[in-house]
Amino acid sequence: MSETKEKTIYCGSGKKQNDTWIKASINVAKFKDHIQEFKGHKFIKLNINIKDQADEYGKDVSISVDTWKPEEISKQNINKKNEDDDLPF
Repeated sequence: MSETKEKTIYCGSGKKQNDTWIKASINVAKFKDHIQEFKGHKFIKLNINIKDQADEYGKDVSISVDTWKPEEISKQNINKKNEDDDLPF
């Protein structure tokens, strides 16, 4: 299965307080174009990563917008799969 990935959009950072608690700040303006809606509610998908080492500001958590989208399947592949009566992946 193919996929496309946009450039990483960093929108925040934080610091791991203990094994179950992370404090973070998020810049809302960085993800305003990536807000999704589902059943009348608005969501943003984020990637939250714990870094191996803290940066120069002591931040050891990185937050970015999850921009992953499945690559569109070409019509040619869909037509071929329909002939085989099989799923397109």
